[in-house]
Amino acid sequence: MKKETLILMLLLVGLVANAQTYKTVKDIAYTTKNDAYAQERLKLDVYYPEGAKDRPVIVWFHGGGIEAGQKEIPEKLKNKGYVVIGANYRLLPKVTIDKTLDDAAEAVAWAFRHAAEYGGDPKKIVVTGHSAGGYLAMLLCLNKAWLKAYDVDADEVWMYAPFSGQAVTHYNVRKMRGIGPLQVVIDEYAPIYWVRPDCPTFVLICGDREQELLGRYDENQYLARMMKLAGHKKTYLYELDGHDHVSMVEPSFHILETHIKQLLEEKK
Repeated sequence: MKKETLILMLLLVGLVANAQTYKTVKDIAYTTKNDAYAQERLKLDVYYPEGAKDRPVIVWFHGGGIEAGQKEIPEKLKNKGYVVIGANYRLLPKVTIDKTLDDAAEAVAWAFRHAAEYGGDPKKIVVTGHSAGGYLAMLLCLNKAWLKAYDVDADEVWMYAPFSGQAVTHYNVRKMRGIGPLQVVIDEYAPIYWVRPDCPTFVLICGDREQELLGRYDENQYLARMMKLAGHKKTYLYELDGHDHVSMVEPSFHILETHIKQLLEEKK
């Protein structure tokens, strides 16, 4: 009898999960900038569970070396009960990295202002992304000036979880200065330059150190070490053995969700 009751309960849970419907609103302009490129580029998509409230909100920045790429809602984040925001930003070399970072900050600020309209909780915002998107997430976390420009405290973000972000100055930022990809630069555009002990949960995920893009894992390992030495208690570093820069993305979502679940448990 107990076994039959358990099976019935599991079936009911499955039915409830399947009954949740999701909607996507595309190409929402999130900027106050009025130049032509900003008006064309600075848009986002919102994927959300209809009729829900107080759900975690994931702001996802696409990759592409800050020179390419389009906003997206990752398939692995669908049907999970999250509000997911996929945001575009202006690309190099059409603009400088300052403008790209300002765009990313403005997108996150938009999420704080509008998350509740889509059933999201502005106190549960996660900022993440892959590669270039991870790099942007890192800098928004560690250099509080970018979000402060939009009256958002970077520490109000629930969690930052960059996938294979670059901890030194991005190689395409260096390229615009005539510097090659193997000549490492650490300046104000390097996340590691801004190491601090008091930021939110910081989850660093990389592929296999022998298969990643250039020294991506090593950069993240050094950043994690410096964060811990600075006194940050919630920096986590993951290396996905056997996965390169591209294939590391899919298994990284499991790590992201695990940390979201942990944060939800802590809020209870």
